[in-house]
Amino acid sequence: MKLDALIDFYHTLTPETVGRFTEFYADDAWFKDPFNEVRGLPAIERIFRHMFTQVGEPRFVVTETVVDAASAVLIWEFSYRVRLWGKGETQLMRGVSHLKFDAAGKVSHHRDYWDTGEELYMKLPLMGGLWRGLRRMLAA
Repeated sequence: MKLDALIDFYHTLTPETVGRFTEFYADDAWFKDPFNEVRGLPAIERIFRHMFTQVGEPRFVVTETVVDAASAVLIWEFSYRVRLWGKGETQLMRGVSHLKFDAAGKVSHHRDYWDTGEELYMKLPLMGGLWRGLRRMLAA
């Protein structure tokens, strides 16, 4: 397991370095987040390439790790800019990745956990306003 190198890879991820997933992930690795569930390096790379087309200045920072012999939990912050809303201000999303490693030390299982409501939908201009209004109405 090359966890420090993997974390550095995520800290410095760019469209040009997405192809380096092969250094850290097994060919048939499984990836799941709130919007995707895929298997295989080409599909995982597509998700991260797509990220660079959807948001500006995406950046992952791993703030904490919990590690054992065959797995790791990475607690992270993801910052990005959205051109269509948020006035170009940097947005911040917090989440956790659960990784499992194969016998060769490569990621075979990557599951991301983050709250789509709090970390994404609440930040959307129309959806966030509707949700906050509904919460106030229910609290009354």
